[in-house]
Amino acid sequence: MSSIISIRKIFLSLITASTFYVGCNPSQDGSIVESRWLELFNGEDLEGWTVKITGHEVGENHAETFRVEDGFLTVSYDGYENFDEQFGHIFYDEPFSAYLLRVEYRFIDEQAPGGEGWAYRNSGVMLHGQSAESMGLNQDFPISIEGQILGGDGENERPTSNLCTPGTHVKVDGELFTPHCLNSDSKTYHGDQWVTADFLVLGDSLIEHRLEDRVVLRYTNPQIGGGNVSNHNPDLFEEGQPLTTGYISLQSESHPIQFRKVSLYNLERHMGDQAALQSKLKELL
Repeated sequence: MSSIISIRKIFLSLITASTFYVGCNPSQDGSIVESRWLELFNGEDLEGWTVKITGHEVGENHAETFRVEDGFLTVSYDGYENFDEQFGHIFYDEPFSAYLLRVEYRFIDEQAPGGEGWAYRNSGVMLHGQSAESMGLNQDFPISIEGQILGGDGENERPTSNLCTPGTHVKVDGELFTPHCLNSDSKTYHGDQWVTADFLVLGDSLIEHRLEDRVVLRYTNPQIGGGNVSNHNPDLFEEGQPLTTGYISLQSESHPIQFRKVSLYNLERHMGDQAALQSKLKELL
């Protein structure tokens, strides 16, 4: 057997079970009924999530970076003397392929000491990512597609729901996009206001970033490629490998942020029927 293990192979072993669990539920009479939104964050604790922070073992929640405060999933750095490039992510424990993800977030407080200037009011929702367990001890970011979320500085325009590509490429308007980040055409959200962001992910065929019922960024064909990831296992890096499924994670990049909702509607069961898919999307969006 080849020593090269693709991210896709790691994910596929878990997909069948998770698709049934989220995609449909048995009714009392035994028939299959449409699933409801799955609340990935239960509002009480971090059950179902796994932390991975640069320089720390999987599951080590250094300085309680990720915690629940007042019912919010909170990213905090009050236990840090210096951020020191300790980039972190909290991974939901099941992978997904086709879904609508909805997050409600707000930036709070001041940036951690030692945080990079570009990381001011900066966080991210990582899509189609590798698992926490497959990350290297000193790896900074998971190989993934990042829905970058930014807060305004009170003066300048600063769009949110942007795209960044740690270890990945996508196609934009049919052309391979190889730079690291691409801004959306969203408005700027200043202050500590709550923002609702949707991410529509349909395997490797389409990803849309949506704000206020409007598509602010659209791209296709997510795939492994490029750089912008350090200290990862090269055996997991297969240039051009399509990303059809993966893990969702939330980022800690040195600025405190809170999430009051992380909800997912699994669309996997609709992917073989375009009419049914479009009908469901019309209902959801």
